[in-house]
Amino acid sequence: MAGRRHNRYSGIGGQAVLEGVMMKNKEKYAVAVRRPDGGISVEVNNYPGVLCGRRIKDIPFIRGIFNFIDSLILGTRCLNFSASFYEEEEGDGSKKGGMGDRLMTTLVTCFSVLLAVGIFIVLPYFLAAQLNGFLRNKSLTAIIEGVLRIVIFILYIWGISAMKDIRRLYRYHGAEHKCINCIEKGRPLTPANAMRSSRLHRRCGTSFIFFVFFISIILFFFIRVENPLWRVGLRILLMPVVAGISYEIIRLAGRSDNILVRLISAPGMAIQRMSTKEPDRQMVEVAIASVEAVFNWRAYLMENFGYTEEELQPEEKWSESDSEEQDDI
Repeated sequence: MAGRRHNRYSGIGGQAVLEGVMMKNKEKYAVAVRRPDGGISVEVNNYPGVLCGRRIKDIPFIRGIFNFIDSLILGTRCLNFSASFYEEEEGDGSKKGGMGDRLMTTLVTCFSVLLAVGIFIVLPYFLAAQLNGFLRNKSLTAIIEGVLRIVIFILYIWGISAMKDIRRLYRYHGAEHKCINCIEKGRPLTPANAMRSSRLHRRCGTSFIFFVFFISIILFFFIRVENPLWRVGLRILLMPVVAGISYEIIRLAGRSDNILVRLISAPGMAIQRMSTKEPDRQMVEVAIASVEAVFNWRAYLMENFGYTEEELQPEEKWSESDSEEQDDI
């Protein structure tokens, strides 16, 4: 079993949604939702992305921009799908769909981007600019602006956790990570194994956003433009560049386990302790349903960790074996 202790990249990623989890493997994704009646509904679909498989999506530093756009679009679509189960309880029982649903997804995505730009780019710049009368050092002002951006991000994550629905969303976020960590640690994906896996993961979107803000401190440090409107405009225009760099870092973090990767991942992992919470067994079961709809974890374990079909049957055999304290990634 010693060879089964090392993490192996699986390629799957996900997102928490309302009372559920979305998992994506290549172009295939699944949304599993715990219905109000207690059952689990799973929708499986394909999402090829905005560029539909064109080669530009494989170019380093450029692919991160389009992956970020795809994450926004697909994430909004999955959130709308999960919300529809609870709207049915209050409405006429009909699900949304078609052109109206796609239009709403587009509008919500655009509004979310504009709101994020206002809160995390314009607001920190405005607050730091108020110090110009006290600080003559523009380099120091740029650093303060970047620190404010990170502080606002942390306060935002902490502040919305006061909402009941967001707290449950954070628990499903934890369930998503636990399932991925369980598989990548080389454990059969059972509720018991997933529950004792870590709720933190290096490829998390929370860590990605932290890298975006950290890289922006370095990049914006060298921008020297006197006109305030140009300074704000350049910050907005350069965000795709920052996202592209950040994606390469988070991609490396998901595939490596050396000391340098652990060090640069540590701040994002620390923030994840706020954006993820411990799920219950039922939440983990929803996440497992989403994983199994798009990913053959048994074949993955046999190929990467040397399991045999006999070892993976029956699953209950592994629920309590190889026990240890919860992982700390």
